[in-house]
Amino acid sequence: MNWFRAAFCRRVPGEVEHIMEYEVVVGLEVHAQLLTKSKMFCGCSSEYQDGEPNSVVCPVCMGMPGVLPVINKKAVEHTIRTGLALGCTIARNTKFDRKNYPYPDLMKGYQISQFDMPVASGGCLEIQVDGQTRPIGVTRVHLEEDAAKLLHRTEDYGEGYSLLDINRAGVPLMEIVGEPDLRSADEAREYLVQLHTILQFIGTSVANMEEGNFRCDANVSIRPKGDEELGTKVEVKNMNSFRSVHRAIEFEVKRQIALLESGGRIEQETRGWVDDEEITVSQRTKEYASDYRYFPEPDLPPITIDPLWVEEIRESLPELPAARRARFVNDLGLSEYDAELLTISRATADYFETALNSDTSSSNEMAKAIGNWMLGEMARLQNQTGTLLDDVNIAPSQIVELQKLVDGGTLSSSMAKAVFEKMYNTGANPQAITEADGLAQISDSDAVGAAIDDAISANPQPVRDYLEGKESAIQFLVGQVMRITRGKANPQMTTELLKNKLEAMK
Repeated sequence: MNWFRAAFCRRVPGEVEHIMEYEVVVGLEVHAQLLTKSKMFCGCSSEYQDGEPNSVVCPVCMGMPGVLPVINKKAVEHTIRTGLALGCTIARNTKFDRKNYPYPDLMKGYQISQFDMPVASGGCLEIQVDGQTRPIGVTRVHLEEDAAKLLHRTEDYGEGYSLLDINRAGVPLMEIVGEPDLRSADEAREYLVQLHTILQFIGTSVANMEEGNFRCDANVSIRPKGDEELGTKVEVKNMNSFRSVHRAIEFEVKRQIALLESGGRIEQETRGWVDDEEITVSQRTKEYASDYRYFPEPDLPPITIDPLWVEEIRESLPELPAARRARFVNDLGLSEYDAELLTISRATADYFETALNSDTSSSNEMAKAIGNWMLGEMARLQNQTGTLLDDVNIAPSQIVELQKLVDGGTLSSSMAKAVFEKMYNTGANPQAITEADGLAQISDSDAVGAAIDDAISANPQPVRDYLEGKESAIQFLVGQVMRITRGKANPQMTTELLKNKLEAMK
């Protein structure tokens, strides 16, 4: 749904009652911590998450007087890499600026960021919602340093205070600013999911929202449908999951519509999402660029980006998620839904292709089977055990080995699922599990025939029912054969031999 209809009617004397239709306008600002060994402007490790508070620090990231920052080249490279993946133009010349604001998580009273000369600008990201593909503009991709972390506490007697952990201060942070091209909460979530996947694929960020290294602010506004002029935007913060982003935008749209319809006025402000209560609350009046008093960072020289370096980075880019999805559909015959799930992360896509390439035939049937195992049993067991794909015991080639046991008639589908679970828990080879547990399917016609004779002798009534024209009775007899063989008889062979035997008795 691309806009919300207000549940309020405007009555005008002498006129027909009508309902105003509004269009939603959303632009996302995404911050992603970059995968570098050190911080943005000093030699401190960027691996701060497990450190004791205020232990991964130095005079530079603490903002001490007299210190000088030094630019992290790898962070610049990652930003160029992201810009290229998003189809941006990479600047020949760029620089850093001071962004001034007096928050307690910025010890030096300013943040080193980029204002008018970002590393990359003018890109695009395609999203697909309800079967429709739409390009969403990317305004810019720029570099900055992350701030420290504030932990708010309240004493039993109600007095509040905040703790400051400086470990995060100075970690390389990339901001991706999107155009206000999104028209619903669904589109915003899809944009965020696609961007998240791209950053993981190209190796610039872990992009984990729960850990805070992939953060999103949403600029939300509404306007009467058909108007070109943008409405007053409200920035929404504190969203730590794709679901939170979706719900926060939906709530904010409804809040703004209700405010306008009741005769109120939307203020440009920053609001925070309260996940437990599913509401947004006002935090502060929204700042404008002039409020930050940007000026060029005097301690850092401007950067000239060599076009040859840009081309080297371009050539090192992996196949991007959209291209990989298209190849899985067009070349391997996968459904668009399965291709989407198999490219949700680079690890998943790589695992799938490693498995497929371990089979010399690499048939489309095998591709679908591998996908079914990964999206079915493996996903179920991962969710059950909370295990990441990198920690799964099953080697990609073992999925192919298991499927070949099914295709060759050694295992039935139910037996294969039991073997798969043992593979998942132990890492053992499927053939070894099959032999050790005696799970091999009985495909010998004499052995199956003997079990069929026993089932016919022990169940005269179902046999008479079949002979009198009740064909469904054969399913009961197949079940009896499976009981006699403890589930090991080949079901296809059993059905065929049993039918032949019964037809001969007519």
